[in-house]
Amino acid sequence: MAAATPLEVVNDFCDAVNKQDLDAVVAFFSDDAVYHNIPLEPITGRDAIREALEGFLAMLGTMTFDTLHALADGPIVATERVDSFSNGDRTVALPVAGFFEVHGGKITAWRDYFDMGQVSSQMAG
Repeated sequence: MAAATPLEVVNDFCDAVNKQDLDAVVAFFSDDAVYHNIPLEPITGRDAIREALEGFLAMLGTMTFDTLHALADGPIVATERVDSFSNGDRTVALPVAGFFEVHGGKITAWRDYFDMGQVSSQMAG
């Protein structure tokens, strides 16, 4: 069986997010992966990424990714997404440009760019 392409890895990763399967989500990362929500500090290492995602989910609730576009150039995958967070009766929908680096079938870097002001205003409203 052929190894998954970087685009397939990222698509499968987004599917795992949508299934709310944190173990599967974390398994996509290399041990030394870097996750960087650009307005925040980068997070390094699979265990630290798990901890950060658990914190986001505890604060924001259920997380889903609606991928509008995805394209790959070698190991780099770019996504245009709408990430939604639902907690009780409140849903926050956030446009995101995400970039992934995939090597050896694992995500080694994940960078998301979004408007922190939009997050703050939706969470407050």
